[in-house]
Amino acid sequence: MPYRSCVVSFTDAEGIEHSVRVSAASLYEAAVLAMAEFRKHGFADATFGPATKLTVKIQEREMSHTVSVSRLKSWLDGVGKSPGEHALKSRLKGMVI
Repeated sequence: MPYRSCVVSFTDAEGIEHSVRVSAASLYEAAVLAMAEFRKHGFADATFGPATKLTVKIQEREMSHTVSVSRLKSWLDGVGKSPGEHALKSRLKGMVI
């Protein structure tokens, strides 16, 4: 799957929208990379509760997807369908734990 430029955003408890640009090959990879970037720049774990919605906009196609943090964590905890997916999940999981 090719890597695409994505803008991932979420709205905090005060109603402020935050966004970051990442390059990813999948929806979940984009969401995890964005969470890692948000945390790297000072957002606490409390900001990302299970009901937090991350909106992923794929720049080339003007497409947008929303995934909850609880669903994202469930995907990370699941078994990879291939050795490549398993390796990807392990790498990504290490970025947000």
